[in-house]
Amino acid sequence: MSVLQVALPGLYGFGYTHRSHLAGGLMVLETFQNREVEAVFRAYPDDRRKKLMHLRHLIFHTASGNESIGPMEETLKWGQPSYLTSKSKSGTTIRINHIKSKPGQYGLYVHCQTSPIGMYLEIYPDVLNFDSKGMIAWPLTER
Repeated sequence: MSVLQVALPGLYGFGYTHRSHLAGGLMVLETFQNREVEAVFRAYPDDRRKKLMHLRHLIFHTASGNESIGPMEETLKWGQPSYLTSKSKSGTTIRINHIKSKPGQYGLYVHCQTSPIGMYLEIYPDVLNFDSKGMIAWPLTER
């Protein structure tokens, strides 16, 4: 099994890690920046943790590939893992969490008065499930 080490310079301030299996048999080894965020991830049931760790990985991976985004800050907002471009201020806060009102789903949230969800809706109307103006939802059963 291959191991992917997400190494973003200056991003991870704490020295602890969390392992998560992702689709395709990859194992991700990523360090949490924030102990409270790590505690939230540890509290998720395994099925939700795997999906949300994958979203977390995609957020950091995308940011690392674009210099204008800069380093991501990982924190909690409304008790949800949240990702900010606090240095560059180049984007809106992204939050990820399971959807409490729909136990079989998890989602990615942005502020409803920002443009990302509308832009994604135009580009991927038949691919993504837009549960609200500020959220993309996925079923836990989707691969």
